[in-house]
Amino acid sequence: MTTKGPSYKQVIIPMGNENNINFMKNSSIYVTNLNRNLRNAKSEVLVEFIRSDPLGITIVTNKVSLPSDFLIIKNYIKNSESIDSTQVDSPHLTQSKSYLKIIGIPYFPHSNMQDRLTSNDVEHIIKQNHIFNNVTLVLKPRVVKVSPKSDMAII
Repeated sequence: MTTKGPSYKQVIIPMGNENNINFMKNSSIYVTNLNRNLRNAKSEVLVEFIRSDPLGITIVTNKVSLPSDFLIIKNYIKNSESIDSTQVDSPHLTQSKSYLKIIGIPYFPHSNMQDRLTSNDVEHIIKQNHIFNNVTLVLKPRVVKVSPKSDMAII
């Protein structure tokens, strides 16, 4: 079973290339052992397969893993034979990225401001809206001109 895009059923474990190669040699045995450890902990999560990625390994599970499952997986991998545990980072779920193009921002100019907004002004306006709490601006917004008819900043 493969998924087209990121899935929260994928646990990513960053590790060095040497560890990755050594771990993948016995991955079928590790799937069996990980499932045994998860069942012993009365977890409903089971490992379906393990695949190699450029930055480590990805463990694909049947359900979304809980923090307790992460601990079991992490401990098993760090204690595996032929693995240098100092080069194994903590497991985490995939992180999705969405891209949003902002085409207009409601803006009411202050008396001491000009008819142009700077990228810092746009950033400040965006951060005041609660829906952008966890948003990171990747590119600086272009300098914008305020439309006097609509009080809308055109980006």
